[in-house]
Amino acid sequence: MAVETDEPGWEVDPDDEWGVAVITTVGRQLKLRREAAGMRAGDFGVAVGYGEDLVYKVEGGKRIPRQEYLDRADEVLGAGGLISAAWEDVKKVRYPKKVRELGKLEGKAVEIGLYECNIIAGLLQTPEHARALIEAAQPPYSPDDVDRMVAARLARRSVYERDPAPSMHFVLEEAPLRRQVGGTMVWRQQLERLLEVGRLHNVTLQVMPTNADAHPGLDGRIELLKFPDGTAVGRSDGAFNGRPITDPKHLRIVELRYGTIRAQALSPRESLAFIETLLGET
Repeated sequence: MAVETDEPGWEVDPDDEWGVAVITTVGRQLKLRREAAGMRAGDFGVAVGYGEDLVYKVEGGKRIPRQEYLDRADEVLGAGGLISAAWEDVKKVRYPKKVRELGKLEGKAVEIGLYECNIIAGLLQTPEHARALIEAAQPPYSPDDVDRMVAARLARRSVYERDPAPSMHFVLEEAPLRRQVGGTMVWRQQLERLLEVGRLHNVTLQVMPTNADAHPGLDGRIELLKFPDGTAVGRSDGAFNGRPITDPKHLRIVELRYGTIRAQALSPRESLAFIETLLGET
């Protein structure tokens, strides 16, 4: 088996205490099992098909192993599925802490409202569109970090599979819809994805035309999540600097802003027709 040079895996966020604890424990168990089998790190790396440096990083809790790494290690060390089973713990911390926290909140919400000023909302992005956006960052992310961030963004789409489904509202600006991120084909696929999601029974998708008057969202994104117990959390750029908001007074302000934006945007039917028009222009 040829040794892979890209060394799949993700860097551990040192500020993520839970993630560090999980990955350190898994790495320690891998090292103990390798040593008990009498294998050196280099030989083990050749056997599983990855570089020796990755073996040391995983065992030292510095790198988050992917599922295929654990499966190959299980087979080589004859662990009878015990190493592979560690994926159940690893997969819970493989995404950045902030993304996990956001995904957890979205997974509990009965109502999700989101306005995006400069991009298409992450919950609406195709894999190719998400990758193109992330790869455009400066300074650039490493290939492993790009993979990790794309996977994290796509994992949030599990919210569409919930039963009962949450009520979801999106308002997107016209300009990001016209930007051909990733090229013409990726752009068309993204517009088709918007039409697909916008037709779901629990989703309302609206477009804010560029020729609309000034509105409260021009200084950034707004997000509102409401939960079954009547509580809510909001985020708003500008005056609230994107921090989570739970104070009822501040939540009312965010709700007012979001409501005003929805009122100024095209209706859901007009918005889907507008996106269809964009598709027809190519």
